[in-house]
Amino acid sequence: MGQNAALGHRLRAMDFGPITQEIKTDVVIVGGGVSGLSAARYLAKHTRNFCLLEMDDDLGGNSRGGSNAVSKFPWGAHYLPIPGHSDQELITFLKDCNVITGIKNGLPVYNEYYLCHDPKERLFINNFWQEGIVPHEGVPKKDREEIQRFLDLMYDFKMKTGKDQRPAFSIPVELSSKDEQFILLDSITAEKFLSSHRFSSPYLVWYVNYCCADDFGTSISQTSAWAMIHYFAARNSKASNAASDAVLTWPEGNYWLVNQMRKSIQDQITTNAMVYQVKEEGNGVTCLYYDAMENATKKIIANSVILATPQFINQRILSDTSRGIDYTKFEYAPWMVANLITDHALNERRGEGICWDNVIYGSDSLGYVNASHQDISLHHNKKVLTYYKPLVSDNTVDARRKAHQTSLKEWRELMFKDLQKAHPDLIKHVDEMNVWVWGHGMIKPSTNFIWNENKLHAQQHINNKIFFAHSDLSGISIFEEAFYQGHKAAKALLAS
Repeated sequence: MGQNAALGHRLRAMDFGPITQEIKTDVVIVGGGVSGLSAARYLAKHTRNFCLLEMDDDLGGNSRGGSNAVSKFPWGAHYLPIPGHSDQELITFLKDCNVITGIKNGLPVYNEYYLCHDPKERLFINNFWQEGIVPHEGVPKKDREEIQRFLDLMYDFKMKTGKDQRPAFSIPVELSSKDEQFILLDSITAEKFLSSHRFSSPYLVWYVNYCCADDFGTSISQTSAWAMIHYFAARNSKASNAASDAVLTWPEGNYWLVNQMRKSIQDQITTNAMVYQVKEEGNGVTCLYYDAMENATKKIIANSVILATPQFINQRILSDTSRGIDYTKFEYAPWMVANLITDHALNERRGEGICWDNVIYGSDSLGYVNASHQDISLHHNKKVLTYYKPLVSDNTVDARRKAHQTSLKEWRELMFKDLQKAHPDLIKHVDEMNVWVWGHGMIKPSTNFIWNENKLHAQQHINNKIFFAHSDLSGISIFEEAFYQGHKAAKALLAS
């Protein structure tokens, strides 16, 4: 399974027929991922006339989800850490959809149904399921001390502010300090940073690699030190009824949030609509798109457009517009996600019972999430496990090609070889398996990317007519950044 690659790849050939219909509107939003939906939500609040076009048959982008007879489940992003106060628009959205139910002693109260239920996470290490993902069970004392020294250093970064009085690391990224002492960290790899601080424990190196793969789809040799530290130091959240590291999650993951955003704008959404050209004409913008359901080409004349699309798409549909951007600097990590139905107890080994997040030490996967974990109905034997494997590679083009050429049988063998370390008999208990390949998953925050002028330039609108909104403009592909880029673009459009 996966996105409609065959339709998307028609952008290379541009083989579309004559225009059969012409439409007029105020604003066109291209892309129905989190950024596009965030922009649409903001415009709808300000009663602007708009339409949203999405190439695929459903919305959500990297936050897609699905369901089967047992449970709903994610196909991509599956949680949202409780946010800080930096993005009030996100706080407002969470209040609107009853994720935040009130304020107590000045702190938000979160809906208990949506806070991740205990037990939260475990790690299979030394033939034992330990509580938590940071390695400690059977780990030598010197390694545990080194891990703690690293975590203490990350906490120090969390507390730092720059000469501009901004936090050193923030979400949204744009609100982070521009102080040179922090910006310089973007010019070295996480691997070099660890080495320069005498961090060499294999347990720590594995853990930091896991964290980079989790948020970026990269290894420590590919990730900028700034991005790696941001993973640990950017969140400073507080809640009345939850710990600072609490997460919000649903059986379908962040697809639940996607469905909240689409509720009030459903009539303005068109799916199976692939935009292939956006061009300034006269006092407005023309937008050409292919309607895959009707096999027809249509034209929209608008006052302005928000491109909530990644830069490798913008490069194609803005081919007549000179932006002076090096698109090759925007790299996207491919991923494989699988959903399994199992009737197994999943407690063959000693230690902590099945949690929401289950990770295997030494693996290059992220393990699996129990999509059924948030289910509050009576206990039933079957579960849906969502297995995540970022396809970490120095060459994303080759990795993407290889992923699309890998057969279902090969994915099956790869996945069970990994999982059998902790669950030797799992393969006997799986009723169903579906695999989703993301060719272009998350933006890779390589060295000299996040604070490079090239990325900053890509955020600039064109003549108050064409605006841009996507998480790759932040350099970190998380829900908060995509949401922020969406309403930021909508605000800029309204201001213009």
